[in-house]
Amino acid sequence: MKPEIIERKGKRFAVVPLRHFEQLRQDAQMLEDIRAYDAAKSRKEESFPAQIADRLVDGENPIRVFREYRGLTQQQLAKTADIARPYLAELEAGKKEGSVSVLKRIAAALKLELDDIAR
Repeated sequence: MKPEIIERKGKRFAVVPLRHFEQLRQDAQMLEDIRAYDAAKSRKEESFPAQIADRLVDGENPIRVFREYRGLTQQQLAKTADIARPYLAELEAGKKEGSVSVLKRIAAALKLELDDIAR
């Protein structure tokens, strides 16, 4: 492909067939996607399977979702977070909200940030 060069008002432009232009746009978009993917992979953040994101988007309780993802029972998480298991069950069921200090301990036990489980 050899572009035609034109000049308008002192600026030079390359004129290419529309199909080549469209291919260049697609290639540029693909390159942008690849760079975004590479940047995301290079971050040290933990990623989660789509099923976890789907459950959270569907409104499931994040404490329960992440507890199950980590393979913990309510008893194990409650012990690690130093709270009573029935209290954890109420938090997961949405019957109680939990104080910031309790939610921080739960988040730490799940190896998450507070924002990951706060509603």
